[in-house]
Amino acid sequence: MILFLAVAIAIYTAMHGTVWWGIHPLLAGHRQAGLALLLWMLVMIIAPVAVRLLEAGGSPQAARLLALTGYLWMGLVFIAFCLFAVIGLVELLSYLLSLLIPALPRLPLHGPRIAAAVLLTTLALGIHGSVAAKNIRVEKVSIATDKLPAGREMLRVVQVSDIHLGLLNRGPFLAPIIARLKELEPDLLVATGDVVDAQLNCLDELCAMWQEIAPPLGKFAITGNHEVYAGLDQSLDFLRRSGFVMLRNSGLTVGGVVQLVGMDDEQLRNHAVQETALLRAQPAGLFTIFLKHRPTVSADSSALFDLQLSGHTHRGQIFPFNFLTGLHYPLQDGLYHLASGSLLYTSRGTGTWGPPMRVLSPPEITVFEIRRGHPGS
Repeated sequence: MILFLAVAIAIYTAMHGTVWWGIHPLLAGHRQAGLALLLWMLVMIIAPVAVRLLEAGGSPQAARLLALTGYLWMGLVFIAFCLFAVIGLVELLSYLLSLLIPALPRLPLHGPRIAAAVLLTTLALGIHGSVAAKNIRVEKVSIATDKLPAGREMLRVVQVSDIHLGLLNRGPFLAPIIARLKELEPDLLVATGDVVDAQLNCLDELCAMWQEIAPPLGKFAITGNHEVYAGLDQSLDFLRRSGFVMLRNSGLTVGGVVQLVGMDDEQLRNHAVQETALLRAQPAGLFTIFLKHRPTVSADSSALFDLQLSGHTHRGQIFPFNFLTGLHYPLQDGLYHLASGSLLYTSRGTGTWGPPMRVLSPPEITVFEIRRGHPGS
């Protein structure tokens, strides 16, 4: 953990250094403004750590205020870093080419006008991302199967994922999600991890909001990595009091209609071995939905379920971070047809982690209409 924290702070500091380099032309002749900005950056670099310390120390209001400030700043810094990094790479390439071809003119990109344009673009994208994070889309997926029991023509399963209820996402954030879920009238509701984040002792009122949703076949949840970070016991208690049945390396037949299997996040398990064994232990015949927080697929188990539902990646949440998440989780957005004939759906997530903004990765609630028919039709 200490090594991870040191690496994360080093990377975050390097991002701030790149932004400082980018805006430095605007600070020429304004020494006091430069010093003030430098001090602010130093405070923001340690803000994520300070948030957790304040929260653990029993100062939730101070932690929440610092989280809102620090994470908004984090989002803006990431956007500005990406833009200035491109400018820096172009300048470096221009310099190297000028060494090879002296007659080739250099591109003077590092100047006050470009810096001002980058800051305005960053602000515009930050505002857009903050609005987009609250504009939850409903994605609909239709699946045909011959595994529905006699007399059942359609099963509506609704998925939420990665809501991250905690310091920033609270009642005002959850209320429209609950309202939308009521409108969708699911037969079955599933939550594929990271429903909660950080300390939950101030979120008791959210349990009552979740209890307003009571699908005929129930609602079920699995753990994500943030349930572990928040404290596993209190996370499980919160979810159970909210009316969720926790599937922890277990499966069950729901209403004689569908087989539901859920795994703990890999923070808590040796998933490669347990996953295959658990799926093989399930009764055959019914449509099998496999709930797994991270969108990874084991070759040994992919033929043992019909549909895997995952989340975790947020599709990067803020472009172009999706390219980095895609390196480890290439199946990070939407529906995928696996070689075994099974399906994987990876949700972009319903909430946000860290910066309360989304750029080119809109949040979603997903509706699966599983209908009687020939698979693949």
